[in-house]
Amino acid sequence: MAGQKTVIMDADGIRRALTRIAFEIIEKNKGVDNLLLAGIRTRGIYLAQRIAQKLGEVEGRTPPVIELDVTPWRDDKPRQDTPFPSPDPRIENATVILVDDVLYTGRTVRAAIEAVSYCGRASRIQLAVLVDRGHRELPIRPDYIGKNLPTSHEERVCVRLSEVDGEDNVAIL
Repeated sequence: MAGQKTVIMDADGIRRALTRIAFEIIEKNKGVDNLLLAGIRTRGIYLAQRIAQKLGEVEGRTPPVIELDVTPWRDDKPRQDTPFPSPDPRIENATVILVDDVLYTGRTVRAAIEAVSYCGRASRIQLAVLVDRGHRELPIRPDYIGKNLPTSHEERVCVRLSEVDGEDNVAIL
């Protein structure tokens, strides 16, 4: 089984999932007023941009997107000398939607919540993920899910996006 790859979502599957997430965001938030999408580096930023573009197509106004580097707040990786970001006035009283590719243990999302809180006081924070693979170590639940994908601890979920990898797909390795 080592090295084998099973493609779970192709480019069309990713596009459909992000479109569905965009419509769920509009429904839950009654439009796009006061929304800010925060894409978690690396692939979350591109997913956030795609969702924002879809929101703009549907609602006529595209919410702003910021890139979130959660490195300073990680507790599961060695601390690097990454500078803390500056406060961002766009976060104040906004509904911030964190966007990431894969939700696994929840530690990245915890770090992202801390990062947003460090940069400003959001009125609400929601979470959108392309893939939820389970195995949470923290009590974190996404508001918007592209695909639930139960996996074993040994399996790896690999999200490839054209902006980074030259193609769009989600595979289990």
